[in-house]
Amino acid sequence: MNDHTYKHIVLTGTSTKSMEDAVESAIARAAKTVRNMRWFQITDSRGHVDKGKVTQWQVTISVGFTLE
Repeated sequence: MNDHTYKHIVLTGTSTKSMEDAVESAIARAAKTVRNMRWFQITDSRGHVDKGKVTQWQVTISVGFTLE
């Protein structure tokens, strides 16, 4: 196993479908410019309620990636 040094970034993804979709959305967008992402941790979650229904999920994650 190699020793790694990780850098962390904080992302917030949103979705009208689910928390999982909000996480996947954030990771997919970050993958366009960030390489070597290895893990994530959910640090906060919230939602928007409109007329008694959940209309949006918002999830904040910390993402670790290895430095080159």
